[in-house]
Amino acid sequence: MRRALAALTVAAFVTLAVDVAADQRSVASLGPAVAFLLAATFGFGYVERRPERWPRYAYVVLLFLLGGAVFVEASANVGATLLLVVLVSQTTLLLPLPAVAVVVALVPFFHAGMAFAEGLREGLGLLAAAVFAAVLTKLLVREQAARAKLREYALQVERLAAAQERNRVARDIHDGLGHALTVVQMQIKAARAVLASQPKQADQVLAKAQDQAEEALREVRRSVSALREPQPAVPLPEALRALAAETSAAGVPTEVGVTGAVRALLADAEESLFRAAQEGLTNVRKHARASRAEVLLDYSQPAAVRLEVRDDGAGTAGEGGGYGLLGVRERAAHVGGRMTLESLPGTGSTLRVEVPG
Repeated sequence: MRRALAALTVAAFVTLAVDVAADQRSVASLGPAVAFLLAATFGFGYVERRPERWPRYAYVVLLFLLGGAVFVEASANVGATLLLVVLVSQTTLLLPLPAVAVVVALVPFFHAGMAFAEGLREGLGLLAAAVFAAVLTKLLVREQAARAKLREYALQVERLAAAQERNRVARDIHDGLGHALTVVQMQIKAARAVLASQPKQADQVLAKAQDQAEEALREVRRSVSALREPQPAVPLPEALRALAAETSAAGVPTEVGVTGAVRALLADAEESLFRAAQEGLTNVRKHARASRAEVLLDYSQPAAVRLEVRDDGAGTAGEGGGYGLLGVRERAAHVGGRMTLESLPGTGSTLRVEVPG
């Protein structure tokens, strides 16, 4: 917008110079036009950057007087009219609307020296041009502001998406890698316990630990590449039975029960249930001091599926914190579900997640 006004100012001055040469008038008559050109092209940017209001008003008054002098000197030719359009546009960029209205209303009075009929006709034409310039400039300013706001919103959306992706990767690392490493740790402990007396059994346990470590490595690669792969890759009941088998092998006998007719769920909802079971069983092995655990998958409700992880361990005094349960809660909320944890000292714990389906 500002470059366009500068180009228009130069074009108007060239038009005035051509008229002076064609009429063989003195070059001195271009004095006001030169002053207007310098002020409009070099002074505008300086005034626009000033935080005070008075330099803007002083600049507009100066430009108005120079524009009037050019208009009178050039006998209202096209170049002088174009300079007045520049005056109105720059005023719209610098001053509030009431001040712009005053300038627009005063511009037609430059024709006051003409005969009444001619002056009225030319004044109304100049008024229409001034109004058009002010409205167009205001619309362009609003469009630029709207585009700037859209860019700001786009950056905010980008930052929010990046934060959500970081949270997703963090959940994947905790739920996948954390679970796998917990299993590996417990298997290594079990192998060391029987290494001297039962080396064959210890070797079998270490082989399972190696397989689990390879699975952990695959989880790391998935998280680093930030590629979401639907989990589980097998039907949910089978995936839960595999988790229960791992927990049983780690020393906590675990059963899986399925109620109702198994049905397909959205990938995010199914993954939310799988990760909840994974986190729940990891907590059973690490913290619960339980003798047994149970995973229940309930399809009996028509519009929801519920998963429960129960144990008969020591329980806790409250829900507690930790990234694991936070990730379970976030995953459930993401698909429109909810998570609850019931746990009291000496009575065990029940992790419950319900998702639409």
